[in-house]
Amino acid sequence: MRAVVHDRYGPPDLLRVEEIPTPAPAAGQVLIRVAATSVNLSDWETLLGTPFYSRIGGLRTPARPVLGSDIAGRVEAVGPGVTRFQPGDEVYGDNLALKGGFAEYAVAPEQALAAKPAALGFAAASTIPQAGVIAMQGVAGARPGQRVLINGAGGGSGAFAIQLAKHAGAEVTGVDNAGKLDFMRSVGADHVLDYRRDDFTRTGPYDLILDLVAHRSVFAYRRALARGGRYRCVGGSTRTLLRVLTAGPFTGRRIRVLAVRSGPEHFTPVADRCVAGDLAVHVDRTFTLDQVPEALTRVGEGKALGKIVILPAT
Repeated sequence: MRAVVHDRYGPPDLLRVEEIPTPAPAAGQVLIRVAATSVNLSDWETLLGTPFYSRIGGLRTPARPVLGSDIAGRVEAVGPGVTRFQPGDEVYGDNLALKGGFAEYAVAPEQALAAKPAALGFAAASTIPQAGVIAMQGVAGARPGQRVLINGAGGGSGAFAIQLAKHAGAEVTGVDNAGKLDFMRSVGADHVLDYRRDDFTRTGPYDLILDLVAHRSVFAYRRALARGGRYRCVGGSTRTLLRVLTAGPFTGRRIRVLAVRSGPEHFTPVADRCVAGDLAVHVDRTFTLDQVPEALTRVGEGKALGKIVILPAT
């Protein structure tokens, strides 16, 4: 099968398309013919090997030679003990543990997958499992009239988070680069900020902050929070995340790292809302396997408006 592989950390030009053996599903695993894989910021970070936590499981060299965790496709074969799926079933899920989505075939644990809703195409379904879950858990508890700020709101998780916060009745401020301001407005943000020009920690105060690219001090985040407000970060520098973990509880505000809970029980509710029309999936562009370096670069450089999707069969 064709797959995009890398054997050391570094820039996108280290990636190459190779013919490698098609994996065989082990016990409890499913072999999927990949129809679509969405690109997450975690793919970019694992490619570079930075922040340092992206090297978990592979300190010196990548633990998995093929990136891509949010996959959608058809079941090709099942391993021993698999009971929920059979060949031909359409599935999707977040295969973060094994990755392998930037290829024609990938193996995934049965428990990481769900049946794809017939109303969602493969590309749309692949955008949901990781980004949708981060968004839903990140803005959970938002209420009518609250001021919610989302930092990094122009990407995949951010686009979902804006919509979810608006449905909750919140007043939403989106923060990203200048090229994404119109996009954030189109998704539903009431206010938008260019992070290169505006320091969001000196605006507000906000009742809830979801930070997808945390790089500031906990004291700056405290300044931006209203009394009783909550700050949750998901991505960012290792130093910032460690400071939030260690110093956040002592700031007098609820400043925490969001421990994302993954799996079908968490992403299928997001998909259900997409099917119902409550949430819109925003696919910026689609790319082929040969264009994976370009796709990852677009995400890594913060240019993607919503999600980027890889279509291996194209």
